[in-house]
Amino acid sequence: MFSWANKDGKKKDPELFQTVSDGLKRLYRTKLFPLEDTYRFHDFHSPALEDADFDNKPMVLLVGQYSTGKTTFIRHLMEQDFPGMRIGPEPTTDSFIAVMYGDQEGLIPGNALVVDPKKPFRKLNAFGNAFLNRFICAQMPNPVLDSISIIDTPGILSGEKQRISRGYDFAAVLEWFAERVDRIILLFDAHKLDISDEFSEVIRALKNHEDKMRVVLNKADQIGTQQLMRVYGALMWSLGKIVNTPEVIRVYIGSFWAQPLLVPDNRKLFEAEEQDLFRDIQGLPRNAALRKLNDLIKRARLAKVHAYIISALKKEMPNVFGKENKKKELIANLGDIYTRIEKEYQISPGDFPKLSKMQEVLAGQDFTKFQGLKPKLLEAVEDMLANDIAKLMTLVRQEEAAMPSQVVQGGAFDGTMNGPFGHGYGEGASEGIDELEWIVAKDKPTYDEIFYTLSPVNGKVSGAMAKKEMVKSKLPNNVLGKIWKLADVDKDGYLDDEEFALANHLIKVKLEGHELPADLPDHLVPPSKRGL
Repeated sequence: MFSWANKDGKKKDPELFQTVSDGLKRLYRTKLFPLEDTYRFHDFHSPALEDADFDNKPMVLLVGQYSTGKTTFIRHLMEQDFPGMRIGPEPTTDSFIAVMYGDQEGLIPGNALVVDPKKPFRKLNAFGNAFLNRFICAQMPNPVLDSISIIDTPGILSGEKQRISRGYDFAAVLEWFAERVDRIILLFDAHKLDISDEFSEVIRALKNHEDKMRVVLNKADQIGTQQLMRVYGALMWSLGKIVNTPEVIRVYIGSFWAQPLLVPDNRKLFEAEEQDLFRDIQGLPRNAALRKLNDLIKRARLAKVHAYIISALKKEMPNVFGKENKKKELIANLGDIYTRIEKEYQISPGDFPKLSKMQEVLAGQDFTKFQGLKPKLLEAVEDMLANDIAKLMTLVRQEEAAMPSQVVQGGAFDGTMNGPFGHGYGEGASEGIDELEWIVAKDKPTYDEIFYTLSPVNGKVSGAMAKKEMVKSKLPNNVLGKIWKLADVDKDGYLDDEEFALANHLIKVKLEGHELPADLPDHLVPPSKRGL
């Protein structure tokens, strides 16, 4: 629980923030919203935030061309059909479908959805009926949806005709969602990697949200290993041209549905990739407060720059004559104004809005209604970023520590933890976990031959003698030290023949690319030491 001084600087009754969500809402209303409202931020960039934006569950946005398996992916995660679901090889999903938790299964149409104050979609009414007629919420009682909500989107088409026929700005709607969701998953079909004009436009619209973006190369079980390598390379090459960042976007490869693998050659790869993706999604509830805090900081930085731009344009406008000509001149020279503001206020170029988009919106604005620079509003936002956010960050950590580990449960997330079909079961250090015989015994004769060449005394070899043999593996000392700690079961500083065999078994596990366990599993404890 933390307190903040009142925004006018006078020491009044302190505001008490019980939760991170409560703190974010109040900071936005008292410090950031006044700046946004004064400089018409909502007309240029993003609608005002509401309480539901801070309270809602983490959301996952699925984006991709038609027939890449977006709807099937959702069904795979939940292991259950949802209302309004349509799956087919042709473009079937023609609407945005928000799949959310509800006690009763059913559909809520878009126009009803945007007037519900408990849902974070009220500001979508700005996109009009053409969009709202293509927006629905599918509610159902599913354990996966108890932790996250999933947004299914229409399949992206190619060609100018389809783009016009939508009747609403598809890329702008996706950008609106991208600002509010916790994870954006781009799905690609291993058989059709062509990135259409509209898809390229969509990916560019998501440009400021690369930290939320993940890529799934779906239906990878339909091609062999050699083809998969070529497809993966082609996908990375195509993405590199569009995303245009030095960092590599994380790509998950697999077949995300509950059907038999057509080409099972890469089964282990698909299992590992699915586990990584599931872990990423499962961590969203735990990191939701931190994501909202991060998004508010990004918004505040943009709002500050926007205020400087609008006040600079206002300052340049004449009082009486030539307003229209001056407006055109200022829009044309907006890049120079950016440069001037950047130098005067020491602002990073990355904080400025896209020049072409800003010029486009400015063309329809009345410059005479713009406000001049109001230092107090900017100081309030500066104070929020410098002081309040740091305190709220501490509260985030406290909430994380106070709450049990929050992960998405149910559906496909539970299937990977069941018995011998859990990831890594029977591999590496888990090999032999359900066998009656000690798994090390099958190679023990080979290890015994080496053991007796080390001149054991009273049936044991010293650490110095064992080290000479263990370093032949060329593993680093910190790894060998961990292996020694695990293998010296009775902690006497020596290894008998069983412990020596165990050490060599663990070396073999590590050399095969598996991780070592933190503690020695019961099935690896040597038979003679199981009474200890």
